[in-house]
Amino acid sequence: MDTLEINKRYGELAESSCCLSCGGAINYAEPQANEVCVDLGCGRGNDVLRMAQDVGQSGFVYGVDISDGMLEKAKANANKFGVTNVKFVKSELEQIEIADKQADLIISNCTINHASDKLKVWQEIHRILKKGGRFSVSDIYSLEDVPEEYKNDPVAVAECWAGSIRKDLYMNILEKVGFVDVNIIEESQPYDKGKITVASFTVVGKRKNCGCSN
Repeated sequence: MDTLEINKRYGELAESSCCLSCGGAINYAEPQANEVCVDLGCGRGNDVLRMAQDVGQSGFVYGVDISDGMLEKAKANANKFGVTNVKFVKSELEQIEIADKQADLIISNCTINHASDKLKVWQEIHRILKKGGRFSVSDIYSLEDVPEEYKNDPVAVAECWAGSIRKDLYMNILEKVGFVDVNIIEESQPYDKGKITVASFTVVGKRKNCGCSN
């Protein structure tokens, strides 16, 4: 799905009451005072504003999204509540517009499955995390490969499973990138979608806290 399609589909959803999240990554994130946090696929910015309160004025939160409609809504919400320690960034996940080693914490809810190059996304997450920084990500995986017929199906895309990959492939990416202390801390029962079965899960992990390249 290209940028124009994403903008159209999720820009319209920005004005609806639809929930796009497949999990509660923030519930396991535990943002702390003074930290720098990032929400990938921030949508209307609800979790960004929640983390901004947790980190306080000496902390900072970035909300990243590709949809103009979502970002406009998020900025309006921040202005409405007078939240100033936030910044909303328009960016694709494969090339996140945030400098190296900025974040103590990265969260994401049901967003990475939409990316065509998930390895690149996780490499970007690794890049912008500080050494010892952590992530809490909720996403969807498939129990078998998603058939081509669903890859660009509007319903499958909106339900956040058209771009899902198998759990073993997902976990192999995290290992390949070099994350440590990776754990699945919640996982749904599998459920049928189209001709396949999928499940949602929340995974946490860290960037190594050492002087090495990783």
